[in-house]
Amino acid sequence: MKLAIAGSGGRMGRMLIEAALAAEDLTITAALERPDAPQIGQDCAQFLGLQSGVNVTSDLASIGRADVLIDFTRPEGTLRHLQRCVQLGVRAVIGTTGFDEAGRRQIEQAARSIPVVFSPNMSIGVNVMFRLVELAARMLSGEFDVEIIEAHHRHKVDSPSGTALRLGELVASAQGHLLSQVAVHARHGVTGPRPEGSIGFSVIRGGDLVGDHTALFAGVGERIEITHRASSRLTYALGGLRAARFLAQREAGLYEMRDVLGLG
Repeated sequence: MKLAIAGSGGRMGRMLIEAALAAEDLTITAALERPDAPQIGQDCAQFLGLQSGVNVTSDLASIGRADVLIDFTRPEGTLRHLQRCVQLGVRAVIGTTGFDEAGRRQIEQAARSIPVVFSPNMSIGVNVMFRLVELAARMLSGEFDVEIIEAHHRHKVDSPSGTALRLGELVASAQGHLLSQVAVHARHGVTGPRPEGSIGFSVIRGGDLVGDHTALFAGVGERIEITHRASSRLTYALGGLRAARFLAQREAGLYEMRDVLGLG
């Protein structure tokens, strides 16, 4: 399978390149970056001291050399790349977070033409966590207060993380609500008693934290905490490659990591 990797000079892009080069069934045929990126014109594997034969470029037409584009960049860039994927008939794996509703609709529209895996987190462990949190929310609905706590490195630009928001969406849905109706993103001063059914979010940013997420269910006299901690971005890269392989035999449509992992 031939891959195009967006954001090839970034932290996730480099991890994807390293993981793809180590896979016998995958070949990198395009590596994308912004026109002003210092990596433009360099071999995409130069940071590893290797030569892949693929130079980093800002030319979106290079996506056409691939079977699948893997994109962990920013919403505005991802949507531009996705538009070109539709034009060229290239499948897409999207791990980018921070989309607004209009961006999500654009992804849904693109998935009518090409197969797309769109997930806020490609980690196998996190997607198992999604199922556990969904189950807990259904069983504990109305009796336990729910808080979502997440921690990431100082360079992360969106908050809360896409994974934290997805956890909140799963809890809200299990309780018969939309997340926008019950989410509490800030507390300061005299806030009064906790609103019944609300879902609180706490965000930590600092250092080189890869990504920690906890769903806290607090009841009377007891609490349940479901936590996932990532120690390496490799888990996200391997999940992205697994999603790319999944798309090889799929028709146009919008898929999630739960589909990739067979979680139902």
